[in-house]
Amino acid sequence: MDINLTFERPEDGPKSGPVTIGWFLTQDKGAVLYDPPERVLFRQTNKAHAKSASRCPAVIQLESRYFLIKCPFDIHLGFGRDDKGKPHLINRAGAASPIRANKLGEVMTLVSEAEWRYPDRPTVQMSLPYCFIADELVYITQLSAFAHYRREQLPGTIFGGRFPLNVWPRPLMWAFEWHEPEKDIILRRGEPLFYCQFEADGPDRPVQMVEAEKTPELQKYMEQIGGVVNYVNQTFGLFKAAEALRPKKLLTPKARE
Repeated sequence: MDINLTFERPEDGPKSGPVTIGWFLTQDKGAVLYDPPERVLFRQTNKAHAKSASRCPAVIQLESRYFLIKCPFDIHLGFGRDDKGKPHLINRAGAASPIRANKLGEVMTLVSEAEWRYPDRPTVQMSLPYCFIADELVYITQLSAFAHYRREQLPGTIFGGRFPLNVWPRPLMWAFEWHEPEKDIILRRGEPLFYCQFEADGPDRPVQMVEAEKTPELQKYMEQIGGVVNYVNQTFGLFKAAEALRPKKLLTPKARE
């Protein structure tokens, strides 16, 4: 039995060449804390042997298609309940914490207990300003940093997600399901927090990441679709309406001097 696969793609136009993804921060406050997304590459590895995994094209292909977001803060959290049984976060670092106590709540949030998926697994969220945009159909998938080893394993799993970023650009967050709340969450600044994978038309197209300009058109569109999760349950049902509002072009690479 013979199986033939043929891929046809125009030599020019929006669906040719690399997939261009723009990234930007939704706010400038504290921007110095947030490192640019980085391609997952393990450069300092053994390449002396021809059969080394670091020279395997399949491994290189996989790694090159993931981008990592680094943790911007040093955080050491515990979980507890008050005398009325209400759940709350505990700043284990105390006075030694790099984050002031009155600012920790702006960074880490304990989700309302009624919204937990399981009654014994608290959910916490870290607010982040990272946002991605593209001018063609591109799906972003957020997932755990599986290729990076942690000496101290996290006591749970992150919430992944997948959505079309070209019509639904929104700031990402780190959401965590605390499987063992008796164990602390320890995060360190500079360590991989999660990965992003991008899928467009054509699995063979490479991904090109650029910093995007926050143009008036992009900011207006973000305002038009922002915050709707507080008013409807199924935001995916709004994609067609959002697409009707979307300007043809939202991605403008940021000019660098």
